[in-house]
Formats: sequence, C-alpha cells, structure tokens
Amino acid sequence: MKVVIGCDHAGFELKRTIINSLAEDGYDVIDCGTYSSDSVDYPDIAEKVAAEVLTHKIPGIIICGTGIGISIAANKMHGIRAALCENIYTARLAREHNDANVVALGARVVGAGVAVEIVKTFLSTDFQAGRHLRRVDKITSLEKKYLGRN
Repeated sequence: MKVVIGCDHAGFELKRTIINSLAEDGYDVIDCGTYSSDSVDYPDIAEKVAAEVLTHKIPGIIICGTGIGISIAANKMHGIRAALCENIYTARLAREHNDANVVALGARVVGAGVAVEIVKTFLSTDFQAGRHLRRVDKITSLEKKYLGRN
C-alpha cells in the first residue's frame, strides 16, 4: 500500500519515526518533506501532501507542532478530509464515520509510540458508509456551496 507523509520542522523527528515504522510494515511511503529541522511553513507541506492524496487516491499523514495549523491548511483543499487525531479511538472513528483521507498529528502533543499506533489504526480502518455516507456527502455539499467548488 502507498501512503504520503509530510511535516513542518516541528514534526521532522516524528515523521522519520513513522516512516521507519511504515517501511517495516511494507508501505511505500512518499515523503513530501520537510527534510530537516530548519523552519518551513506548514501550509506548503499540507498542500504538497493533499495534492498527492488527491492525485493518487492514497491516504496522507501530516505533522506539525500541534497538528492544528497543518490540518486547517489541508482542509482548505477540495476533497481533503483531514482529521486531527490524538488517540487511537479518534483515528478509528475518523476513518469509519468521516471517511477522513488524511490524519494530522501534533508532534509536541502525542508521543512517538502513540503516533505510530494512531497512524496504523488510521491506515487499517475502512469507512463504514451507511448512515455516515449521508453526512460525508453533506460536507462535500457545504464545500461546494460556500467555496464555489465543483
């Protein structure tokens, strides 16, 4: 399975840990940067990851200090449903109920071990559809209505 990941400078070390774990599990990981702890702007990374998610129809992982800024930036792109997850439960429900296609993590909020488990849960959980599909469709409708996107 293919997955895309990106982070700002605050998430650099956590990104490396997650990439190593995913590689051990056989994932093909596309790394959208950053590639050092030098300061970068998280909206730039969010855009790169989101573009890969949309182009290749693969899940994404984004990381900044809190996960808040990078998730807000990613969610500005039509078709992205980025969920900020701080535990395994929210990671599972983000997929099952919201059909999230990107998981956001806060490197200063979640420890590396928990972050790896969040990512593994996110990647191994399927969207349940059913009653949840109607709600996800409404999210898309809101996007079209207020952002003028098709």
